Amino acid sequence: MSETIFGVTLPPRRGFAVPIQVIEQDGITAWLVEEHSVPVVSLAWAWPGGSATDREGREGLSSFSAAMLSEGAGDLNNIAFADALRDEGIGLSFSGGRDSFEGSFRALSAALPEAVRLARLAMTQPRLDAAAITRVRARAVLGARQQLETPAGIARRAFWEAGYPGFPAGRLATPESLSAITEAEIRASLAAQMRRGGVMVAASGAINEAGLRSIMAQLFADLPAGAPAATPPLPALAGFGVARREKAAPQSTLIFGQDGLMPTDPGWEAFQVAIRILAGGGFTSRLMRSVREERGLTYGIGAGLDVLFGRGVVVGNVATENSKVGEVWGLIRAAWTEMAANGPTAEEVADAVAFLAGSLPQQFTDSRRTAALLLGLRQTGRAPDWLAGRPARLAALDRAGVAAVARRILRPDGLVVAVAGEPQGL
Repeated sequence: MSETIFGVTLPPRRGFAVPIQVIEQDGITAWLVEEHSVPVVSLAWAWPGGSATDREGREGLSSFSAAMLSEGAGDLNNIAFADALRDEGIGLSFSGGRDSFEGSFRALSAALPEAVRLARLAMTQPRLDAAAITRVRARAVLGARQQLETPAGIARRAFWEAGYPGFPAGRLATPESLSAITEAEIRASLAAQMRRGGVMVAASGAINEAGLRSIMAQLFADLPAGAPAATPPLPALAGFGVARREKAAPQSTLIFGQDGLMPTDPGWEAFQVAIRILAGGGFTSRLMRSVREERGLTYGIGAGLDVLFGRGVVVGNVATENSKVGEVWGLIRAAWTEMAANGPTAEEVADAVAFLAGSLPQQFTDSRRTAALLLGLRQTGRAPDWLAGRPARLAALDRAGVAAVARRILRPDGLVVAVAGEPQGL
């Protein structure tokens, strides 16, 4: 697709792809993108699970357990463990997400043996010292309390609780649930989560197939056999209408959204274009123009596709004066209805496609981002050739196709909102 800038016609933009190698080792599959220009290697891995495995009353257990893996292992207490990482310039982290449990490291090529040793030690011999548990718990409890003290945090919690009642995605950690977690429950959670089976691996940087095979053989060999329990499928977002939470504040925060679509849906790219035009394109989006530029009702408003439990959900947010909440909500609904009914203009589609195609290479600018993106593709059910075909799929989109997908997916009658503050006009 050629572009004209300041009267100069540029040559057609080349397609973009990265060469992905698929590697099998001891029943584990990894995706690898080699890049030897810089002597750095990044590895990312994940199991299904995360907060989806937290039982009622123990919300936050998975993320709490993941945080403990960096607090010492084997004969290294938390300070010695941190020193060992720092001395070799290794970045190692673990996290418990909403539907996954993840680990990653980045290291210079020369430090790879130490990175593998420390990551394996953390997964197989976590110390879980009492003092470390107390410290991590205090930090987590403080974070949970802070979320309950702001309109943004309260509205976000209300959206997920109302949208998925009785489902793991609707249960968020509280100070009470975090305070109730015991050391025995942390150990049990880690043992159930980190297994040799069910793990997905992605790597990028100065490493070849043989080197990655060696790392995989060492990193996961001492984990228990078997795989974590499968996560449940995400149900449809509940049509709760408006969930209102009172909080004394000069502004209210609105978290709004609707059901999306499966990441493997053939209309995925077209819907991404529609959402960018409607709400995700910064100052070029329809919502930003309508709510901020034309009426000055907010500093910013946006929405995007959030993928969890194998399904896409459209989620947006905006903060505005309490007295303007009803007006803002009306403008959001009007923009949603207009896009669903009439779709975008041809110019809007061309601009959105150009942005998405042009920004794709920027997402692969370093080994850590590349490994994380490869892992994300795997977690959403992509095939290795999905990335290579994306530029062509984007280039094939036109106004009619995007309008058809917007009409199929966008549901003004299913648009819901959680609002916290002292809103007026709802």
